[in-house]
Amino acid sequence: ISEAVRLVLQAGAIGTGGEIFILDMGEPINILQLANELIALHSPPDGPKIEVVFTGALPGEKLREQLGFDDENMLHTANPKVFAGKISPYPSHVVEQALLTIEALCKRDDSEAIRRILAVLVPEASLIPAVASASTNK
Repeated sequence: ISEAVRLVLQAGAIGTGGEIFILDMGEPINILQLANELIALHSPPDGPKIEVVFTGALPGEKLREQLGFDDENMLHTANPKVFAGKISPYPSHVVEQALLTIEALCKRDDSEAIRRILAVLVPEASLIPAVASASTNK
């Protein structure tokens, strides 16, 4: 945790505005193992047993963290564990047209069409499966 805080603070100090920072946090950890360790550290020995309950993923929830995208350049910074990501910008006319289309769809309350447009603009968001799973839960 202390290393993560240091990296976040260093990324903030490096930033000049508008950058996206990707932090090298090391190897992934098992969240269940982390939860059990936190419970063990913060529960009194004679206290009630705290149980971990699995509820399943909600529509749109991420199961894995993606550190970089295909259209992104990872630039080195002064800290070898902090990278700056530069996303290729969309042409302004594409953004303007998308915003106008999304605004019109909001007025029609067409959330599925909004998700489809956003899925094209931001494919890494994985919005389309959320629509499919949301519609099957009704």
